[in-house]
Amino acid sequence: MDMLVVLIWSAIGSIVSLAGGLMIVTNQKLRAAATRYGLPFGAGALLAAAFLAVLPEAIEGSSVHAAVGYALGGFLIFFLLERSLGWFHHHHESHHHGDTPTRDTTHQWLVIIGDTLHNAVDGVAIGAAFLINPAAGIGTALAVAAHEIPQELGDFGILLGKGMRARTVVLINLASGLATVVLALLTFVLGSTYALNPAPLLAIAAGFFIYIAASDIIPDIHEQPRAEGNRQAVMLLLGVALLALVIQVVPHEHTDDAHLDEHADHATS
Repeated sequence: MDMLVVLIWSAIGSIVSLAGGLMIVTNQKLRAAATRYGLPFGAGALLAAAFLAVLPEAIEGSSVHAAVGYALGGFLIFFLLERSLGWFHHHHESHHHGDTPTRDTTHQWLVIIGDTLHNAVDGVAIGAAFLINPAAGIGTALAVAAHEIPQELGDFGILLGKGMRARTVVLINLASGLATVVLALLTFVLGSTYALNPAPLLAIAAGFFIYIAASDIIPDIHEQPRAEGNRQAVMLLLGVALLALVIQVVPHEHTDDAHLDEHADHATS
């Protein structure tokens, strides 16, 4: 039953984004609106999950200094990845009319690889959060979905703009989304079987969430005209508020208090 719950929640973002992609694959205006307001909403959800669910649970499972150190490490890791390969900015990539077929193919692979790695990290975060308690798991899954859905719709637009056929885009999106589900289940199963401490993974995921929101989306809001920026800021705050409400409503019972206590004692000794 626990694995079924992890499977369902980890698949939400992929399923909804795929359905949305199928609906708006030929509607550029609707896709643009979804990404314009969905991304700041998702950023708010990621921030709420990081500061109100994921990082507090990481601190409880280890120590304050260890958790914030891992979070900083996660932040810097993804900064370096972005600097070296630009994996997490692919949804802002512009469509240049003079691109050659070779360049288009290269951009397509960058989007696919970056999106798959991104989804894999999301899956690890969801699986690790479910090792703590249902509230952390569901809150993390919803935050990931809120960010993933508009981002995937943006990916649809980029791949279509680079000349990829709509059917191929849908299949690639489905395959990439499976990375979230597979890594979530694998993390949960391994963590449960070997009583692994999920605190370091949670803290690294918190750093990742904070980085995505603070470096990728919030600066874009500031660059918008005042009225548009204000609307996107409202969406960000709405994402924070709704995710915070979800975190408060979902039960916080630990799935295995004995294991968590053992991990905490070991981290502080």
